[in-house]
Amino acid sequence: MQSVLIVVHLMIVVALVVTVLLQRSEGGALGVGGGGGFMTGRGQANVLTRATAILAALFFATSLGLTILARVNQAPSSIIQHVAPATKPAANAPPGQPASPGGGLLDQLKQIEDQRQSSPSPAQPASPLAPPN
Repeated sequence: MQSVLIVVHLMIVVALVVTVLLQRSEGGALGVGGGGGFMTGRGQANVLTRATAILAALFFATSLGLTILARVNQAPSSIIQHVAPATKPAANAPPGQPASPGGGLLDQLKQIEDQRQSSPSPAQPASPLAPPN
């Protein structure tokens, strides 16, 4: 469905660009204004103005349709939407060990921090560039 809508959207875009470029320009910016063309006078202005308005409305409609389709097919953008609710640790669970493999994101971070604080830090090796004492 989305592929079909994209193809229709691209055809409308090309048609819109062509109708805008065919319109008579007062300043002659593209060098096509003035002189003769396939239509002259008011007939050209009315037909091209209506065609531009219709194509512009179709462009907006297909743009909105593509946006809605993209939003419907979009995966959730936040990891917090998928985090399971936090479980309370069991009373007999050892400190620093999770009560269950799940838990919320904040609980998991707190457990990691507790493990870091409870484990002794290894001695820092001397830097090879440091001068000996």
